Amino acid sequence: MPKSAVLTQAISQPPRHPIRATSSPLIEVAAIQPAPSLSSQQLASFVRQLVHDRRSWADLVEHHPERWWTRLVGTDSLDAWLITWPRDLATELHDHGDSWAAFAVVGGALTEHTALPSGRRSTRTLRPGPLGVVPPGGVHDVVNADPTPAVSVHAYSPPLRSMTYYSQSGGLLRPTRTRTPESTNGWAP
Repeated sequence: MPKSAVLTQAISQPPRHPIRATSSPLIEVAAIQPAPSLSSQQLASFVRQLVHDRRSWADLVEHHPERWWTRLVGTDSLDAWLITWPRDLATELHDHGDSWAAFAVVGGALTEHTALPSGRRSTRTLRPGPLGVVPPGGVHDVVNADPTPAVSVHAYSPPLRSMTYYSQSGGLLRPTRTRTPESTNGWAP
């Protein structure tokens, strides 16, 4: 299924409405309301469809000594990224601001460490098949602890606007920095 069909099935763009400007002809502009965010189920469904449509991303995979990424989809409702992970690379504990996140491993394996409200961490290893879903404000770290490079597809809704990184001591999370598109001269998940 082409990427455009996957996207169309997962979301619909906000309607466009004609607005009459005074002393101007009828013009068409986007609705003033922001685009709707996807629910966690819709976002997970979108990631599953995108992962299944290997033609839309497989030729884009590149392996580098550092983590590498490219944007696959960018709309007002979501963004999706293809990320490659060399061995022993971690993201650090972080959240995705007010965005839902869903991700799937499509090659290799990734280990996810989730910071729990109790101050403890849960750990699971993801290989191709199951999805990871992170709610807004959820804090996790992702690492490639496998000897081979890993490849994953990530989507966020609404699109990422910030990511806060944390240190954890004695079970207590402390924010260390926040990244935004403006603070990083562009965006990278």
